[in-house]
Amino acid sequence: MRQMTRDEWREFASAGTRTGKLGVVRADGSAHVTPIWFVLDTGPGGDELIFNTGAETVKGRALRRDPRVSLTVDDQQPPYSFVQFTAEARLSEEPAELLRWAAAIAARYMGEDNAEAFGKRNAVPGEYLVRARITKVVAQADLAD
Repeated sequence: MRQMTRDEWREFASAGTRTGKLGVVRADGSAHVTPIWFVLDTGPGGDELIFNTGAETVKGRALRRDPRVSLTVDDQQPPYSFVQFTAEARLSEEPAELLRWAAAIAARYMGEDNAEAFGKRNAVPGEYLVRARITKVVAQADLAD
């Protein structure tokens, strides 16, 4: 087992169509974990996790109340690796930004040919663009070695 470097965990989290497992806190204090599609944005403001969610979903309601999130991305094949992010989310409903990122997420998971159609499907009123600024990373590679 070894710690991943920043470049390694960024590449690992962005590889292929690995989903993230997102954790938020419900109003009653219980945990809610769900798989999500996401991309990383490594802009000048720091590393961010970018994903969409409906405003009235469990995630959407939880993030309005408490912006803290945890996201885990793992490789379920030997030698097994994972990255766990702690982040603070901010929500946007700005149409152009929502469409841009919804299409980028769709390109990752559905392919470039379907990116525009899926992006338009997800960039609609009632959807949030979530930009979660990463505050902590735990990244372990080769757990079974």
